[in-house]
Amino acid sequence: MTTQKTLLAVALPFALFSTSALADWSATVTGASDYTFNGVSQTQNDPALQGSLDYSFGESGMYAGTWASNVDFGDDTNIEWDAYFGRYAQLNEALSIDYGLSYYSYHGQSNSSDGNYFEAYTKFGYASELGQTELNFWYSWDYFGTGAGNVISMVAHTIELAPNHALRASFDISNSLDGDKYAWDGTDGKSYNHYRLAYQTSFEGFDIEVAGENTSLDIDTADERIVLLIGRTFSL
Repeated sequence: MTTQKTLLAVALPFALFSTSALADWSATVTGASDYTFNGVSQTQNDPALQGSLDYSFGESGMYAGTWASNVDFGDDTNIEWDAYFGRYAQLNEALSIDYGLSYYSYHGQSNSSDGNYFEAYTKFGYASELGQTELNFWYSWDYFGTGAGNVISMVAHTIELAPNHALRASFDISNSLDGDKYAWDGTDGKSYNHYRLAYQTSFEGFDIEVAGENTSLDIDTADERIVLLIGRTFSL
């Protein structure tokens, strides 16, 4: 595959809710002007339609879900379908942790599944009068089925500009632990940087995000761009 992907998602590239706030079943539908993750387009710079189905186990903080999107890797692979299981815990008034395991699967041609892989994630949150700070990590031991280890480290901060208006800045580094088995297009190095600044709000039940992002990669699917996401979450 010519592009890279790892879960924010967490599980969702566009998720403005806390897993601790979910009540039993919920579903989210999102339209995106481009499906990017870590700054690399998964749709050859084209739009995406995405959906998720999530279940919260209540006060335990445990959750599970599945998420899907159209993709375009320049071959006949056209669907990404993921599953995840994790736990969110509020450690005290300021500190939180979110950790779990995700599985990425790809569909469309006979060998699309060769790129399937697992990924573990841990996310730390710190809330203060200055906003919400995040320190997040993702690790795969078989990235895209190549046998290469891969680590993504992210620092992010969200501030409330006004009620229902927020600004989120993030910086992450994707690092292949074995460049001989996996390296990103356009570079023979093992890592690259990703910068993102997003405005987040909601209107009439729809979550809206407008983000500007760029990477240190020198490829047209990872250059500077503006991405619009509009999503809606339904309680089931």
